[in-house]
Amino acid sequence: MAPVPQESQFGALEVPPYDEVFALMATFAADPSPQKVSLGAGVYRDNEAKSWRLNIVKKAEKLVCEDPTFDHEYLPIPGYQPFVDAARDLVFGPNSPVAKDRIASLQTISGTGANHLGARFLKEHLPRLVSPSSSSSASPVRKIWMSDPTWANHHLIWDLVAMSSTGSPIKTALYPYYHATTRSFDFDGMIRTLETSAQKGDIILLHACAHNPTGLDPTRAQWEAIASVCQRKGIFPFFDSAYQGFASGDLDNDAWAVREFVSRGMELCVAQSFSKNLGLYGQRVGAFHLLCHNEDAARRARSQLIELQRGEFSTPPSYGSRVASVILSDPANIAEWKQDLAIMSSRIKAMRHALYDELRRLGTPGNWEHIINQIGMFSYTGLTGEQIKTLRDDYHIYMLDSGRASISGLTTRNVKYVASAFDAVVRGKSFTSSSASNGH
Repeated sequence: MAPVPQESQFGALEVPPYDEVFALMATFAADPSPQKVSLGAGVYRDNEAKSWRLNIVKKAEKLVCEDPTFDHEYLPIPGYQPFVDAARDLVFGPNSPVAKDRIASLQTISGTGANHLGARFLKEHLPRLVSPSSSSSASPVRKIWMSDPTWANHHLIWDLVAMSSTGSPIKTALYPYYHATTRSFDFDGMIRTLETSAQKGDIILLHACAHNPTGLDPTRAQWEAIASVCQRKGIFPFFDSAYQGFASGDLDNDAWAVREFVSRGMELCVAQSFSKNLGLYGQRVGAFHLLCHNEDAARRARSQLIELQRGEFSTPPSYGSRVASVILSDPANIAEWKQDLAIMSSRIKAMRHALYDELRRLGTPGNWEHIINQIGMFSYTGLTGEQIKTLRDDYHIYMLDSGRASISGLTTRNVKYVASAFDAVVRGKSFTSSSASNGH
């Protein structure tokens, strides 16, 4: 006798939308067209649109595998200490005036893990807000200020953390960042919003460099103004550093904003990823750093971070952090790494200019200077959702619905094809496959 079907306890669960980036990657992979171009995923590609293992990473992997002390034992909960120390020095500077014992640092599951760990820690351990004008026992709701737009996963990370009943109540708020009409950084809107709406004890999420998705970064003078507002109003800075060295090709230049805030004596934290600048996407190499006013506070905070990490995944992966440590701990290897960073950043800059030049040659309606004014892996193209759908359906060019394009997906063989497709959708017409080729 067949068993009687039972109704599952999970049968009424809602199915959330699949992550847009990963869904787009799957659709691209299934597309048989030889003309297809991927401008969706935030990963570096060489001029053949292939994944590129950095030369220094190949060397470091060989050294790790040949090391007789290398094994597959568990790491300590805070991670591989030589990597953690080197990662800290990379972002704060090896000659930082800040005492290293004032920084609580842990190895994390790349930048996502660092963002999550930091969000959980701040939600639970930043002092509760107290309203001086209210006799109510209820605490005001703290805000986590994010740029509009920001990396989509920032929202999911903080939304999940906000669901917890422990710690201070928190909700997401947005500050203006992108001016759609001029396709530029909305500095005035950002400052105005923080001045009028942010309160003491709020948190602000800042992209250390190569803002994702817009590719628009503040100038140094603008960073100084942002730091002044945060310092004066008591807003806690949370930096997401996912592209150090990858944005400008200069490791120190890309850490300038973080170090400016540090120089002002502010407590802050940094989520750090090595996915992009070392190309270790699948190894999930990252770190979280919390800068405190004194060593005792850092020691206490580190103990709480360790406890959170133990409950999340116990210990981080070993292999990727050892590879990164070989590179970060040796000046000669750092010098080779800088050469690889220069290769990646210069190719992306060249592709920006190639796309811009071709759009100008075609006389594509509109001003496209924002493409060369932006920095890092992404360009916020300004194309509409309908135009992006047409690019996908008719020209097999894949990019996010927001208009974000990964410039590293462009090559000398496909850039004219992509520019011609952009030109066609902007004009609302089509071109035949023979009028432009992506090199296939």
